Amino acid sequence: MDTAGSTPPPSRGPRRGILSDRRGAPGIARRGTAGLAALAVAGALTACQIDLRGDRGGGPPPNAGPGQPTGPSGPDSAGDPYTPGNGNGGYDVQHYGLRLAITPGGPRELDGTAEIRAKATERLSRFNLDLTGLQVSGVQVDGAAAQQLHDADELVVTPAKPLEKGADFTVTVRYSGTPKPVADPILGRYGWIRTPDGVFVACQPSGAHTWFPSNDHPSDKATFDFQITVPDGLVAIANGEPTTPVRGTDGAPPQEEVPPGQVPPGTGTPTDGPPTGPPIVPAAAPAPAKVAGAAGRTTTSWRVKEPMATYLATVNVGRFGVRTGKTPGGITNITAVDPTVGGLQLDQFHAKNAQITDEFVKLFGPYPFSSTGGLVDNATVGFALETQTRPVYGAFGADESIVAHELAHMWFGDSVSVTRWQDIWLNEGFATYGEWMWDEKSGGQTVKQKFDSLYADAGNRELWDVPTGNPGRAQMFGRTVYDRGGMTLHALRTRVGDGKFFDILKTWARERRHSNATTQQFIEVSERVSGRQLDDFFNAWLYERGRPKL
Repeated sequence: MDTAGSTPPPSRGPRRGILSDRRGAPGIARRGTAGLAALAVAGALTACQIDLRGDRGGGPPPNAGPGQPTGPSGPDSAGDPYTPGNGNGGYDVQHYGLRLAITPGGPRELDGTAEIRAKATERLSRFNLDLTGLQVSGVQVDGAAAQQLHDADELVVTPAKPLEKGADFTVTVRYSGTPKPVADPILGRYGWIRTPDGVFVACQPSGAHTWFPSNDHPSDKATFDFQITVPDGLVAIANGEPTTPVRGTDGAPPQEEVPPGQVPPGTGTPTDGPPTGPPIVPAAAPAPAKVAGAAGRTTTSWRVKEPMATYLATVNVGRFGVRTGKTPGGITNITAVDPTVGGLQLDQFHAKNAQITDEFVKLFGPYPFSSTGGLVDNATVGFALETQTRPVYGAFGADESIVAHELAHMWFGDSVSVTRWQDIWLNEGFATYGEWMWDEKSGGQTVKQKFDSLYADAGNRELWDVPTGNPGRAQMFGRTVYDRGGMTLHALRTRVGDGKFFDILKTWARERRHSNATTQQFIEVSERVSGRQLDDFFNAWLYERGRPKL
């Protein structure tokens, strides 16, 4: 994530992709994909509303009647003190299928059906999902009606029969309402944000459960399908790639010519040879599908093929110009811009995303996803966010340093995700360093100059008195995470040399691809690749207070 301005606000600090970027979970790419047709649930879902208070852990719910199961349940929290109460245990989500009807400004803005495929990691007589501020009309587990108890941020689901450890199961939740943005006294306002013509969604660290039921913690990643129905005249854009055509509202075709064959299509791997064939010109896209029986509404679908943390999921609705093509390196590139955002040209933004993505492939290794790009909306927020495959930017626009920060997150934060939020420097410090390297390449301040300037500020307590590797919830988007995190990487580069340093980054991105990681695991990779013992170095830069000695 990144926040507006080159210096983070002192109260929050997040340099989210250069605003306060909120641009800155377990399992290796093992998720399958499924069509949204499975979301059509046979029969009516039924609900059993029971008031729930008190213990939501392993014991029976308060006032449980004689027919209420009292067997084992998974934990109702991931146990992360940075986002207390968020996430759940007892199961591992494999896939979210979200069917959403969104009507910005309507009496209720969202009607949703979530089909969640998961695997029980222990025997469960009931389990929790995170969901807040919305009304649940019915729940099924494996096609059978289930009881649901909805209290505050928790939806407790009791299947008709217990789930055995190792069992694959599907829970289907029908819900509706108008999502409200999170207003956290420390982390600020984020989540479902209304715009003049639609909705902007940016959910770091834990706003996903304001618009769909989920295991809302980055330690549980899953693949996604979105089927989104909106009023005619609006465009819906999500993560991943469209499985139905998407046409912008600017009147221009969304496709562009692919640059002549500089690389094998889709590989994302640059080659040194000359073009080997004529350019590929995609066929003109037909209009998106009309919804049967729903006059004046249009449906589009998007698919995320690689595992994604819930906070990185996004759905943006409004009027956008859209461009689709490939980077010179062969990576699908999808960008969108609200035309009311001043000073930003869609074609230039589209080209800059392609240029930066290909440059980072050289530095960090193969691009980890099936598409890149970005979206700029007329949203009154002070941050950008690294929503997977398609970072989102508010009305402040998208300076190329911010774009570089957010795209570096595709490797560091999105593909390699934190296991716990205290290690957020693995997201933000790495993305900040990517931003610095792009600034140097584009003729700005060198990385060394940036490091030296920050290091000279010996009296900066926010930088030196907050431990980067465990900054505390109040400083999880603070300067120590971004700037001292980036400085830690440059100090490592100086210590081990350029060759070993970039080998470390590429090894880290490759070995932890589509999974979760901790700081200790990064230290182990750094020591293995460099052949050096680095415990004292990382302890000084990440955990000790005070300015480390050079």
